[in-house]
Amino acid sequence: MTPQVLDLIALRFKVLSDSARLRILNCLRYGEMTVSELVEKTELGQANVSKHLQILHSNGFVERRKDGLFVYYSFADESVFNLCDIMCGRLEAELKSRRKLFAS
Repeated sequence: MTPQVLDLIALRFKVLSDSARLRILNCLRYGEMTVSELVEKTELGQANVSKHLQILHSNGFVERRKDGLFVYYSFADESVFNLCDIMCGRLEAELKSRRKLFAS
């Protein structure tokens, strides 16, 4: 891989390294939502949610659809959950390993 490709990959991981953005993505996992709905579900402020949605949108993680006065956000590519599932699996394995250590 070229340094430019590695920089792009690093940027994608940087976008996903924020817990607020992961909370937003987790909410969107179940369907499209408006900013107001995301504010309610994530318990983040409106300005904060809007800022993170802009970052997610500009990096290709979410799409937006305008319908009258409302803007709906949804996943542009749900393969990001493959990464989340891999990490969750890894965390579960670590937890099991630690439990075994403390059980001894």
